[in-house]
Amino acid sequence: MKLFLVIPCYNEQEVLHETSAQLKEKMNSLMQSGKIDENSRIVFVDDGSKDRTWEIIAGLHEEDRIFRGIKLSRNKGHQNALLAGLMTVKDECDAAISLDADLQDDIDAIDAMVDKYLNEQCDIVYGVRSARKTDTFFKKFTAESFYKIMAKMGVEVTYNHADYRLMSRRALEGLEQFKEVNLFLRGIVPMIGYKSDVVYYERHERFAGESKYPLKKMIAFAMEGITSLSIKPIRMITALGVGIFTVSIIMLIYFLICHLMDKTVAGWTSIVVSVWAIGGLQLLAIGVIGEYIGKIYLETKERPKYIIDKYLND
Repeated sequence: MKLFLVIPCYNEQEVLHETSAQLKEKMNSLMQSGKIDENSRIVFVDDGSKDRTWEIIAGLHEEDRIFRGIKLSRNKGHQNALLAGLMTVKDECDAAISLDADLQDDIDAIDAMVDKYLNEQCDIVYGVRSARKTDTFFKKFTAESFYKIMAKMGVEVTYNHADYRLMSRRALEGLEQFKEVNLFLRGIVPMIGYKSDVVYYERHERFAGESKYPLKKMIAFAMEGITSLSIKPIRMITALGVGIFTVSIIMLIYFLICHLMDKTVAGWTSIVVSVWAIGGLQLLAIGVIGEYIGKIYLETKERPKYIIDKYLND
């Protein structure tokens, strides 16, 4: 089995030396056990970093050819960088495992993923967190809420799974057929089908550097996932509109009856509340619809998801 590890990197100079050392040790261990081929590789994808990330990747490649490097022409975001790495190596490997550069994902789970692929012929193996002990209450609450909301919106995602997964070559070929510009791999990969399974692991603390997903990016990522894979928000607006229209008809009948019975009372509160409420709902509806129209606009342009500047291979 020829295994490639694909690691997107953005300003990861503080962790790369330790990450590369641990991953090399893991790959050598798997090679010695006979589970993976000696031509298996570790591929770092530099997503337009502004620090010494690419310089370190190039140095690692010169020291040991087990390391490869892909440099994107500019920053395109985590999902596009990950896709760039997977699509670049898919024709050379039997399977690829994607993981983050900070090694918060337990690399010992790689052994179990490889076993699932070799012994159970799984095309996709998801790395799933067994617990969130290292998270703050706020982080845990928002993350779990995200998965629940996605499920409610009809998006098929694996609970507590990020982008730590094994994909076989034919699963990668299946992923290549998805042409959308607005990428949300956690929702797209389950659409591929094929036999899949999960491996549970405990997530570690980040040993150096800063998280690349502050609250603002997490919210944007959640919005990207929902609007890329679900039309339920549009349907909710339609249902809300029908509900408000129904209430307005009932209120119209009520006020007509009051008028005929000469019981009309001038009330500023009800008018002000109704105007603000309906006005707010209209702006919200326009915003949600605009989000979808914006995505359609980007898709019709068919711009490239990424452009590779350099590829350091064998």
